[in-house]
Amino acid sequence: MNSIARLSNAEFKRLSICPVTCPKMRQKIQSLADYFSVLSTAITTDSQFWFRGHASAVWSLTPSALRYPKSASRTKALKLLDDFKRVAEIKLDRPPRHDEELKWIQLAQHHGIPTRLLDWTESATIALYFACLEPVIDGLVFLLNPIDLNRRSFPKKPWILDAQSDATTIGPYLKLTGNKARSQRNTIAINPVWNSARLMLQKGVFTLHGSRFDLDSAQAPSLVALPIMRDAKEQLRKELERIGVDEMTIFPELEHAARHLSRRVVVPEQE
Repeated sequence: MNSIARLSNAEFKRLSICPVTCPKMRQKIQSLADYFSVLSTAITTDSQFWFRGHASAVWSLTPSALRYPKSASRTKALKLLDDFKRVAEIKLDRPPRHDEELKWIQLAQHHGIPTRLLDWTESATIALYFACLEPVIDGLVFLLNPIDLNRRSFPKKPWILDAQSDATTIGPYLKLTGNKARSQRNTIAINPVWNSARLMLQKGVFTLHGSRFDLDSAQAPSLVALPIMRDAKEQLRKELERIGVDEMTIFPELEHAARHLSRRVVVPEQE
């Protein structure tokens, strides 16, 4: 750990654009060895940790449906689920039952409909892959202890919530509108229903956001950010590909495999 370089003051200052209020590490990640070394020092207990990679440090930890500035737009985005259900009923061989709301929301999230779910992963390498996607912008990998997150709102439920056994706790979140309610309903960590190959490949998990839209250290004291600076992203992506973490292996759809293979063609410069 002592051999890992630290971010210069100028580099660390670049991260001030990050809207997420949480501690940010000063180690400069230049290789996978650096990355795993920092993680092994940051995660010093047997507690479970989740990871989320941001290709741009300017992004917040806010679900897609709750990013709109006006409450009317947020509510409209959440109501798109009703339209999605009507369309998906025709197109899906085995659609969820009408009372399986979380399954429907997960499917909507998978297909790009705005929801109040935020994607995380149990895999540190998959989070790093996503953090490296934009090569000219500084990124971040966020670390979160999901059990500590839930314990703060539900002291008697110090575990990751389950769609079936914790349905009475999760259910009220799924009925919320886009309004910022006075009664604060904090973000919670939930295990997914395994209803897509992509979710399984990416070891996906979710935070479900209530009336406090943005996740930060006020809700999650365990939350910490690890900077992934732009000048290291290309090298990190190459190292990730060597260990089998790339677009073709973490996305099951054929178009992702084709796009990954197409990148192997080196186009010569025109004279």
